[in-house]
Amino acid sequence: MHGLVNRSIECFLRDTYGASAWSEISDVAGLEVDSFEAMLGYEDDLTDSVVDAASDRLGKPRDELLEDLGTYLIANRRYERLRRLMRFSGETFEEFLLSVDELPDRARLALPDLRLPPVSIASDGADRFEICCGPGLPGFSQVLAGVLRAMADDYGALVTLAARVTTDEGAACIHVTLHEARHSEGRGFVLATPPQ
Repeated sequence: MHGLVNRSIECFLRDTYGASAWSEISDVAGLEVDSFEAMLGYEDDLTDSVVDAASDRLGKPRDELLEDLGTYLIANRRYERLRRLMRFSGETFEEFLLSVDELPDRARLALPDLRLPPVSIASDGADRFEICCGPGLPGFSQVLAGVLRAMADDYGALVTLAARVTTDEGAACIHVTLHEARHSEGRGFVLATPPQ
C-alpha cells in the first residue's frame, strides 16, 4: 500500500479521535513505527490491520469508518489540494459525477505509483447515477462514497447515496440520486490559487 494512503488514515484517526486513540490503534495493529512515511510502501495487510484495529477500538463498522475517511479527505483543510483537484472536475456536482471515472488517471498523474481500481459511471439521463469501482483495493468504494458525500456538500447539492459490494475482491457500485443541484450555497471555489 502506498504510504500516502496509510499516512492519510493515520492523520484522520489522530485528528478525529486523538493521539491516544491513534497510539492504542497502532499498538493493536502491531506498527513498529510511530507514524507512517508518506512516500514509502507498506504491506496491504498492515493497512488492513490498522483499519480493523480502529474499527474495534472505536466501535465503528469498517465501512462507516472508511466512508468517514473519504469525507475527511475533502472536508479537512489539511487536504485542500485534494479538494481543489476534485473541483477541477466541473462547475456543478453533476459535471463532477460525470467525470469521476477519470479519478484513477488523475491520481496517477500526481502519484505515479498509486494504483486505484478502475471507476465507471452510468446515468439514467436525469438524476440517478451508478458509479462502479473495480476490484483490487478493498474499502476503496467506501472511501469514494465519503468523498462523493463531501463533494456534494462542497457543491451545495442535495443527494442520497447507497453503496453495495458486489464481490469479495472489493468491486462495488455506489448509487447516487441528485435531488437538488443547488440546495445550499456550498463552499467557495475559484480557479486561481489566492496569493500567499
